[in-house]
Amino acid sequence: MPIVLIVDDVRALAEQYAYDLKRIAGYETLVASGGGEALETIAVEPVDCVILDLEMPGVDGFEVLRRLKKDRVPVPVIVYTGTGNYDRCVKAIKLGAYGFIDKAETMERVAREIENALERARLRNEVEALRRDLGRDTPLVGASEAMKELRERIARVAPIPSPVLIVGESGTGKELVARELHRLGGAENRPFVAINSAAIPENLVESELFGHERGAFTGANRTHKGAFELATGGTLFLDEVGELPLTAQAKLLRVLEDNRVTRVGGERAVSVNARVVAATNRDLESEAETRRFRADLYYRLNVHVLRVPALRERRSDIPDLVEHFLEATCARFGIRKKMITRQALELLSAREWKRNNVRELRNAVERMVIATDAPLVDTGDVPEEPRTALPEGEVEREAQTAPRTFQEMKSESERRIIVAALENNGWNITRTAKELGLADHASLLKIMRRLRLSRP
Repeated sequence: MPIVLIVDDVRALAEQYAYDLKRIAGYETLVASGGGEALETIAVEPVDCVILDLEMPGVDGFEVLRRLKKDRVPVPVIVYTGTGNYDRCVKAIKLGAYGFIDKAETMERVAREIENALERARLRNEVEALRRDLGRDTPLVGASEAMKELRERIARVAPIPSPVLIVGESGTGKELVARELHRLGGAENRPFVAINSAAIPENLVESELFGHERGAFTGANRTHKGAFELATGGTLFLDEVGELPLTAQAKLLRVLEDNRVTRVGGERAVSVNARVVAATNRDLESEAETRRFRADLYYRLNVHVLRVPALRERRSDIPDLVEHFLEATCARFGIRKKMITRQALELLSAREWKRNNVRELRNAVERMVIATDAPLVDTGDVPEEPRTALPEGEVEREAQTAPRTFQEMKSESERRIIVAALENNGWNITRTAKELGLADHASLLKIMRRLRLSRP
């Protein structure tokens, strides 16, 4: 339930507001008797909305707005006034307030304003997320049998609130499947929170997932809601869940069983209600057997398993995907839509796309759009297929140390892919991570450490 903070130097009025809001709308409420107390409360409590009086001694409402704006605290603020001085309210809006109301307004109207402010904040967060993701991925495009089967399975599983494990190679579109589960599950207007487990520093994983209290560690200057709290009522997508450290896995299992989280540095358990959808390109069953992933967590997550097919398993979808990427890329760059010749399309369709599947195809189309000013993309614009050969001396070493078990063969295959990509990019970590579709260079360094890879 959202937490609303009422700030007024007339405490009796603030407490009456808090009581009425809780009675009429069911909001959790807090009260502050001045601007300074309000700022302290916002720093230690996960406040979702603020009702703010402007006329207060000491730190007044305008100063509160200035500090929130300076510190980039995203909480929506509704100012209220009993003076009828709307010029001051307009000034408050210019400082970042969501809107204003009169103290004489009915509580039903106040509750509607709070609801609108919370909805606007949710939409703002969603728009920001969409802007970050613009052009990165594609809808579930394709009419192949593999995609038809996947869509059917998504439709069957979506209404069921149990956890889902999405498996598939890197770049196949696992997050898109998670978003489709979210949409078809009736939670389209509720939060969808995506966490890349491999991109979070190990010492911050628990804070990102479960939240932290003010002062829990150096730099924790305000209370922070974790992903589970932010996703309550909606979907929490844990990408690359196999990268979570074992300590975080244990706590994740407890949350899945109890639907309660305790923030880092806190003692009070908070109820959460989010559907968990996890994704991985690893064989978690093998990881569980070798104790690199908790077996009990694996069996808790794989209630329903959706496998996303590799692009080479649905080659008939490549023309549709290329068409989609051409249109999306041209729109993103603000240029007239380009067409592609049949010969160029055949070249793309003939590739294996083993390195990064749909994401690799998308990157290739973007390079093709940039490579020519002509309205028609032809074979000469198709980028060369990345080299997959092993570096000099690697073949001989491989013959001497041929892997025997499935796990050894799997690790060796992963090492080959990483080494080939590094060689192809002159061992530039950032460029290689981007080409492989990893979140950032830290993710690649983590994989290299696990495979004991270093530049020769």
